Amino acid sequence: MLWCCFKYRKTTDVVLIDTYSTLNFYYALLVSQLCRLLDLKYVPSLNGGNLPMRLDKNPRLSRIIFKPAYKLISPSIYLKEAFEAHGYKKVVYIPNSLEMDQYSFQVKKLEEVKLLWVRSFSNIYNPTLAVKILKALQDEGLKASLCMVGPDSDGSLEDVKQLAKSLEVSVTITGKLPKKDWLALAKDYNIFINTTNFDNMPVSVIEAMALGLPVVSTNVGGLPFLLKHEKDSLLVPPDDVEAFVVAIKQLMNNPVASRAMAFNARKKVEQFDWELVKQQWFKLLS
Repeated sequence: MLWCCFKYRKTTDVVLIDTYSTLNFYYALLVSQLCRLLDLKYVPSLNGGNLPMRLDKNPRLSRIIFKPAYKLISPSIYLKEAFEAHGYKKVVYIPNSLEMDQYSFQVKKLEEVKLLWVRSFSNIYNPTLAVKILKALQDEGLKASLCMVGPDSDGSLEDVKQLAKSLEVSVTITGKLPKKDWLALAKDYNIFINTTNFDNMPVSVIEAMALGLPVVSTNVGGLPFLLKHEKDSLLVPPDDVEAFVVAIKQLMNNPVASRAMAFNARKKVEQFDWELVKQQWFKLLS
């Protein structure tokens, strides 16, 4: 990216910088300073759900990155409000987008529990919780299965495999899949679980909503800004197996209400269609 900024400096109008709270934060620092040196406008795209921690922990570096930026783009109201509370006023809310015609809505049958989890295997997303939820459901006598989709990020995939082995539960792990493949796979599952400890506005959750999968998610970070409890999803505290089990049973025992939540979720995410969202980008960059 640094080389690209330099190579195309004379033909570039604006540099978009994906900005996260992990080590990528320092990548954003380097790219932003090169842009300043080259007198290029740059726009950090605020994607890390734990970025407010960076604002508190690294205030000086945060100011160096964010204060000189042309604009800050937040895909969630959560991060927009967090940055504004720290004195950053050039924050524009533009949500993550989908090409909605790729997402066929499917009314799910809730005859047995078929859980789908889609994320990178990373400690901050708490993937081992999904395995514990599966075990707890089976211990209560429910017929339940779990499929986990995503690449390994920090060794958490091996933790998931070891936990599943120790708990004697079978988990389907596909690894990273092309989008079209996991969208096809989603047809075989009827509940989407999001187990994360930190989050912003995850595209995988938006995609699940578009597909008609009832969503049970932790209520952390930007998720309560995206999801409304018992309106289009069920929200539970982080790292709480029992709360997830109660919520999943609620979906199973109330299929009419579950179906209504799924319809509401689909209607909500239709506003994130790229044909609508791109107009906000045109306005920003024009």
